Amino acid sequence: MSFSGESDLCRQVAELVARAGLLSADTALALLTGPNCQVMAADGSSRRFWRVGRASQESWIVVAPAGVSTAERNESRAAWHIANHLWGKGVPVPRPLAWDEESGLLLMEDLGDIRLHDLVRAKPAECGQQARTRELYRQTLDQLALMQCRGAEGFDPAWCWDTPRYDLELMITRESNYFLNAFCQGFLDRDIAEPVREELGDIARQAAVAPADFFLHRDFQCRNIMVKAGEVRFIDFQGGRLGPLGYDPASLLIDPYAGLSAEVQEELLSGYILSLTALYPLNEANFRLQYRLLAVQRNLQIIGAFAFLSQVRGKAFFRAYLPPAVDSLVERLGDPRFSGYRALRSLVAATRADLARLPVSPA
Repeated sequence: MSFSGESDLCRQVAELVARAGLLSADTALALLTGPNCQVMAADGSSRRFWRVGRASQESWIVVAPAGVSTAERNESRAAWHIANHLWGKGVPVPRPLAWDEESGLLLMEDLGDIRLHDLVRAKPAECGQQARTRELYRQTLDQLALMQCRGAEGFDPAWCWDTPRYDLELMITRESNYFLNAFCQGFLDRDIAEPVREELGDIARQAAVAPADFFLHRDFQCRNIMVKAGEVRFIDFQGGRLGPLGYDPASLLIDPYAGLSAEVQEELLSGYILSLTALYPLNEANFRLQYRLLAVQRNLQIIGAFAFLSQVRGKAFFRAYLPPAVDSLVERLGDPRFSGYRALRSLVAATRADLARLPVSPA
């Protein structure tokens, strides 16, 4: 059974299900110890997940913190409060059902198994598959604009478990330095010249000029977008905070999991801008400049995360996506705006060559 050797946890989950008014505690306990409770795999998260429910009936997702530290419980608290906030604003997140502050256990609506990633990477079995996927991306970006604007209304930074705002310090420590430390030094064993750090700092300072008063998901990519009954739904938002508009659309469009072409990225970005201007008085020229800077920041974060998760956490799945992530950064830095960052461009080109010499890991 899924909670084998964890009778206390099983009892706590049963009580949570009962508290949500879904089943009696005894009925829930029987369900949790039978075949209708399944352990679910996680991507980069250390949290634990279970699906609970009878066949052909509504099911739910149970989320447990990885441990009992204050940070882990605060992450659970953030997930609960942010879920309730976004749900109340009409953002397509899973319906929050119950939360236990002491244990950090969380009960949410089950959105099924289909991710946007699954549809992007599937070989089209019929003529309409690519058109359907493109339409889901448009729907995703429409709902993203809603989440960014409406989600900022009444958002309480005290809910955040990590930092309350995306700012310059975060860009340098969690993105630029993550790229340098986890990938260049940790993964490839490369020394970092001081001009590289200076250039990365300059890019971050320019990116930090963008207004940071909107709801920011900060991991808005196709594996965190579910498709249920033909509608997109957003998950893994517990790291949400206030931030700039350009970061989340950049996360989605340069996402190495999807590998969207530059032409498709531009088409979708233009559609997103139209959706956004219906909600917010946008200066498109300023936004596009900020978008290019924030896309570089996001690209650095992706590479650092993939290196860390594959090497330190032993999650080999992420290793296969390092080459496309580095290719994407090369493309980003090919923008004439970044032509003066010679040390950084040289380093990134060298890391691409280093990766090409390493054994290929399957996706």
